[in-house]
Amino acid sequence: MAKTKEQESIADIEKELRYISGIIKQKGREILNNYPITTPQFIALQFLLEHGDLTLGELSKKINLAFSTTTDLVDRMEKNDLVERVRDTKDRRVVRIHLLEKGREIIHEVIEKRQKYLGEVLSNVKEEDMEQLSTLLHLLHREMRQQTKNAKL
Repeated sequence: MAKTKEQESIADIEKELRYISGIIKQKGREILNNYPITTPQFIALQFLLEHGDLTLGELSKKINLAFSTTTDLVDRMEKNDLVERVRDTKDRRVVRIHLLEKGREIIHEVIEKRQKYLGEVLSNVKEEDMEQLSTLLHLLHREMRQQTKNAKL
């Protein structure tokens, strides 16, 4: 059965995104080799930077790890002075994970190096093509978020 033009485009987009994602992950691992954190720790630190203090349960959901695995991850990050556990001021039973300055610095350095890499990759791309790429990536991200939101309703 022949694929339609739309099906071919979707298959091509999926393939290219998969390849791009793989390359970015590999480059990210190479960059992280210079830091005392693992990939799951980097992901957790990013969420803490973007969303502020989170409970273990909230962090566990965001990074898609089991609660016990997230607890171990936070234990190791706490030992390395990347995060600290703090009691919620409104409800002392609630413990939140707080990003410390050392963790914040590592995240900023790693992201800066990742952006530098992407800048090198895109150095020969025309400015208007980069703007169009950015616009289309934002569109794709927005549509994916909407699809996820609708699926939860």
